[in-house]
Amino acid sequence: MSMRSKERHARLLDALNAGEIDVDDLARRFDVSASTVRRDLQHLSKNNAVRRTYGGAILTGHVAETTLDQRFAVQGKEKQAIARAAIDLIEDGDTLILDAGSTVAAFGKLLLQRRLRIITNNIALLPFLAKAPSIELVVLGGALRSTSMSTMGPLASEGLRRLTADRAIMSADGVVSGRGLCEADLDQVALKSLMMQQAKEVIVLADAGKLGRAEQDAWAPLPPRWTLVTGAGASADQRKLMEGAGARIVVANA
Repeated sequence: MSMRSKERHARLLDALNAGEIDVDDLARRFDVSASTVRRDLQHLSKNNAVRRTYGGAILTGHVAETTLDQRFAVQGKEKQAIARAAIDLIEDGDTLILDAGSTVAAFGKLLLQRRLRIITNNIALLPFLAKAPSIELVVLGGALRSTSMSTMGPLASEGLRRLTADRAIMSADGVVSGRGLCEADLDQVALKSLMMQQAKEVIVLADAGKLGRAEQDAWAPLPPRWTLVTGAGASADQRKLMEGAGARIVVANA
């Protein structure tokens, strides 16, 4: 599947968050033919992400998780800006825990000339970090989760319990004031919660579209004080809610 198709699929899911939308409306929105939209919807329905209706589609009750490539295709420039802003929050000599996720992967690729100790379950980053001359790399083992290219489960948790860090750099499907980080399953949030417990400081990287987003049903509560690095598109209301939940807000310039 091409990157353009992956991006369109991810944007189709975002469009369907508003409710049922018909094929012609989607075709106009994405400047493609109606037949292209029908093929996209057919693909998404096979993955149980949407349910086809007469003339259109609607999201199923549980939103299917997109792949790492699909997530990066949406708001890629914003994710890069967030990653650059987050670099200013770390210091040489730090020990970092790097979570899985496309924005954390963008952040990790900016660390290659830094002097750091990195603990991670983010398999997508290993080919880059392994070549960095001044990075001590600790990889958490466990079961592979192919959609996020990460490890998880009891083996990952057991290894992490033996380690501590200065900062945990976190991602999520959604960030909700008073609830925390939203993910697709309990194994994900169990490891995320432990990552945050093992670090002195928690930094969450989340584009504006993830703020207030609660489509998945597993949650990792945030600590009383934490840092949110988000995009310039984050609304004033969302920023205020996050500050009320203990966040220090860093807004990334595009």
